[in-house]
Amino acid sequence: MRAIRRILVAVKDPGARSLPAVNKGIQLARALGAELELFHALDSPYYTDMLGVTSERTQRTECDERSEYLQRLERVAARARLHTRRVSVAVEWDYPAYEAIVRRSLRIGADLIVAECHAGRRIAPGLLRLSDWELLRLSAVPVLLVKRTRPYHRPTILMALDPSHAFAKPARLDGEIVQAGSAVSAGLRGRIHAVHAYPTATAGLVTAAAAARAQGAAAANARTGLDQALRSTNIGPAGRHVVAGDPAFVVREAARRLSADIVVAGAVSRSGLKRAFIGNTAERLLDSLPCDLLVVKPAEFSSPVPRTVRGARLVAVQPLG
Repeated sequence: MRAIRRILVAVKDPGARSLPAVNKGIQLARALGAELELFHALDSPYYTDMLGVTSERTQRTECDERSEYLQRLERVAARARLHTRRVSVAVEWDYPAYEAIVRRSLRIGADLIVAECHAGRRIAPGLLRLSDWELLRLSAVPVLLVKRTRPYHRPTILMALDPSHAFAKPARLDGEIVQAGSAVSAGLRGRIHAVHAYPTATAGLVTAAAAARAQGAAAANARTGLDQALRSTNIGPAGRHVVAGDPAFVVREAARRLSADIVVAGAVSRSGLKRAFIGNTAERLLDSLPCDLLVVKPAEFSSPVPRTVRGARLVAVQPLG
């Protein structure tokens, strides 16, 4: 993972009373010495009745609305500059919002995207196209999904590692997770832990003794794998957790037990039926985690999002009769 030098905060509503993603973006920018951009995508359909509508009038209306949102973001940025000086704002007509955010991150060379997590429970997220879920799937840039409004204060960071590379996950993904978790922990002066969930190894074994031996061997292998993944860190034994079970469940329970503020996990985008059968731990954690979620991708991942801004989404309303 690259050093975090530029942070893009996706602002859903610049006029909202509470802006936890902005507040945490400010904290990270100040802690890491990074530039901060506050970005809002105008992705709502723009309806026209086609009567007396000219291209010039349409452009003027779009420009006026963009200027209004820029002013709102500037007010937010003015408060942000009290804490970190290098803050810019941007507003674009582009849709859908999650693609607009990815496009903007690529254009400015962002190293981190910060966004608020969608409120409420997800049902078939791939069908609903929720912005945060799509950000995890499409962004090559690490994404911090903010679930808590409380600011960070010497936060506990929990890294979810998989040294066994289950389901053909890239071997280097653990390295990306460790780099991201270590960078955030160091910048915010937090405490860092790592957890590795490994599968049980008792299926098909007849005797309890055989099952115990197999489980002990699996635990030892998992411990060795985690130690190797953390060899470049100074995380002590108390910060290394090896637990048998389903990864999403193990990570969630570890986060609760440790009162984690951020969980760092890896994601591998998949499509079609393969997603339905294999699933993705990061996506499954979206609902269940009690804390913020930082998701990283393999270094070789390239976002499929087109680079060209779409502009305003014009919808012609036909007159009745």
